[in-house]
Amino acid sequence: MIEYALLFGFGCFGLALGLNLWRLAKGPTIADRVLALDTMVINGIAILMLFGIQFGTTVYFEASLLFAMVGFISTVAFTKFVLRGDIIE
Repeated sequence: MIEYALLFGFGCFGLALGLNLWRLAKGPTIADRVLALDTMVINGIAILMLFGIQFGTTVYFEASLLFAMVGFISTVAFTKFVLRGDIIE
């Protein structure tokens, strides 16, 4: 039963990544593109967690934590660049 739930989860998050990629390419404003990138990071974390559940190893959980930290820092830096035009003041 867990295999079907994992397959459904992979399908849903794969579809979400595809829709985020469309919003990233089509977004009318830069804020839409930043939100699309941030949501892609969240969906990537979810897919890594599903891989960790499927294979039963903790490596994917640690990778998802690292990916979350890098995604958060990159979103904050990119937003600061968009708002102020400079990251380091």
